[in-house]
Amino acid sequence: MKYPRTIGALILAGLLPGCIMVHAREVVEAPPVASVAPVAPVPVAAPPVVVAPVAAPAPTGPAPLQVLKPAYVTIPMEITVNKPVKDVWARIGKYCDIAEWFQIAAGCTMTSGKEGEVGSVRSVGAEILVAKTEYSYAYTQPVREGRLYNLYHGNLEARPIDAKTTKLLYTLVYDVSLVTGDEAARTADVERRRTAFTGALKNMKILAEGGTLPPPAPRN
Repeated sequence: MKYPRTIGALILAGLLPGCIMVHAREVVEAPPVASVAPVAPVPVAAPPVVVAPVAAPAPTGPAPLQVLKPAYVTIPMEITVNKPVKDVWARIGKYCDIAEWFQIAAGCTMTSGKEGEVGSVRSVGAEILVAKTEYSYAYTQPVREGRLYNLYHGNLEARPIDAKTTKLLYTLVYDVSLVTGDEAARTADVERRRTAFTGALKNMKILAEGGTLPPPAPRN
C-alpha cells in the first residue's frame, strides 16, 4: 500500500515551512530588481530659421535722367577756303592737327588707338573720336568724376563747293543748363566758345591756303 508514504510526505511538508512542494519541485523566488529613476529627456535646440532673401522688384522703366531739364545748344560755324577739299583735309584734318590750328602749347598725342581711328583718344581734353567720314570727324569728351555730363560733342567737316573751293564747318553741341549762373552767364559761355572756335577756323584757312599762323592770342 502507498498510504504511509503519502502521509509521511504531508507531515514533512508541514515541518518545513517556506518550501512548497509542487510536483516534487521547489520554486525559488527571484531576487528583487533595483528600481531605476527615470532619466529626464535632453532638450534639443530648434534649428535656426533661415529667411530667404527677397529679391528687389525689377525696374519698370529706364533710370531717371542725370539732368532733369537739359538745354542742349548748337553752335554752328563755317569759313570758306580757296583750296580743293582734298588738299584742305590733308593739311588740317588729322585728329591731332588740333594742336596746330588751336595753337595748343602742350601739343597733341594719341593716348589710345591710332590717328584717325574711331574709338581713338587724343590728349587734348581726353577726347574720343566717335565718328568719321572721308572729310569729317566727330568727337566727344569723357564723363568726369564728380561732374554732371554736359554731352559735349564737336564735329569738323570739309565740304567741297567746287573743284577749287572748300567750306569748313565746325559745330559744337553741349548742355548749357549746367553752366553756373543766370541766362546771361549761359549766353556768355556760348559766345566764348563761338569766338574760340571761329578763331580756330580762321587758322585752318590760313594753314590750308599755305600761310603762317600769327602768334596765339593770350587766353583768359
